[in-house]
Amino acid sequence: MMAGRMSKGISTKPPSGMRDFLAPDVARRRHVLGVVQRVYESFGFVPLETPTIENLTTLLGKYGPEGDQLLYRLLHRREKLARALEAGADEAGLADEGLRYDLTVPLARVVANYKDLPTYYKRYQIQPVWRADRPARGRFREFYQCDVDVIGTQSLVAEAEVCGAIATVLKELGFSDFKIHVNHRELLRAFVTDAGIAPENESLALIALDKLDKIGRDGVLKELGEKGIEPAAGERLLAALEAAREPGALGRLTGGEPLVELFALAAAGPASDHLLFDPTLARGLSYYTGPIFEITCEGLAGSLGGGGRYDNLIGMFGKQQVPAVGFSLGLERVLLVMEERAMFPDLGVGPEVLLCRMKEVPAHDAIRVASELRSKGVRVEVFADTPQLKKQLNYANNLGAPYAAVLGESELQAGTIALKNLESGEQVTVGVAEAADRIRSRA
Repeated sequence: MMAGRMSKGISTKPPSGMRDFLAPDVARRRHVLGVVQRVYESFGFVPLETPTIENLTTLLGKYGPEGDQLLYRLLHRREKLARALEAGADEAGLADEGLRYDLTVPLARVVANYKDLPTYYKRYQIQPVWRADRPARGRFREFYQCDVDVIGTQSLVAEAEVCGAIATVLKELGFSDFKIHVNHRELLRAFVTDAGIAPENESLALIALDKLDKIGRDGVLKELGEKGIEPAAGERLLAALEAAREPGALGRLTGGEPLVELFALAAAGPASDHLLFDPTLARGLSYYTGPIFEITCEGLAGSLGGGGRYDNLIGMFGKQQVPAVGFSLGLERVLLVMEERAMFPDLGVGPEVLLCRMKEVPAHDAIRVASELRSKGVRVEVFADTPQLKKQLNYANNLGAPYAAVLGESELQAGTIALKNLESGEQVTVGVAEAADRIRSRA
């Protein structure tokens, strides 16, 4: 039991939508992130990390009206805050920095800031982001994104590569039933225009359409009406999108040629069996300009990740437009599905052996033996005190350690340890090297 007590009335829970991660959680996260990093690097992507805090001028206006409302803003500090309060500043005047909302906008800032980056810059980034959203199953206020982006080319090879990287990650983690839904923002805009929706209402229509899988057809029509879009126009839009789902419809659509090419390119890579044309896919973020993606998985409401082309975003930070495309995998959703489906291998959390000692054995000898076992690749915990052996063995069982090693005076003199298999109950007295071999082989 840890020393100290919390005062009454102080909650020991983390803030809503944020979590603590104990050892098994950390092991599962590291397992997934290890696969993500290895696969991303196998596709030629290089790592990038950016600050937790960005200037609000960097963040605002990039995610659309709803996205701006979800930004965590940081109050001015000390004298600056006092001056703002004295001046009667409104909410906008009390902050000029915010927590990172995604990894794409910081990437765009980096590309605009560092002129010596490669002309074709392929980066991956695995870091947490924060959104003041309403927590729900698989939706948190603090969560990790695992992004891959290609900067500097308009070639659809870039789209095929980011889709291939994401598909490879999911397959190596054990997924087989996922789909990468694909649409094109310009194609979607044409549907909106043809339905008779005014250009100034286009972004509102796309935000509503992005919620189709959550609130259904009737919910989207209701939201379109609330945003001032005529019911008949909303009906025409949804009817046209539903008709475009028919087999072979993509090849007949004006403006569908880029997606036809993308599907042909992807057919040569790992995403070939997983791509699906979805004319209703909208992706609510306002910076997308071309193909857009979203991953769905059987039994999961919502997506495992998404992305798309954003050729105009980097130009918002500099004088020159730079083409770019990216894909983001949502770590939390992946972990949720893998845990529900029991997809994790044995991750070896905690010690493989608890080293127990009798009272007559000096502590430094226990540390010496433990160090020797560790040098041979064994995870060892030394029991710090010397209570009765039964108590030490009970602790080993509670830990889930497969072995306990007992060091008594006779073992110390003989240069051996008594190794007990806690599952079978078998106990043998062996040298340290043989004990290490037995532990590693689970003999």
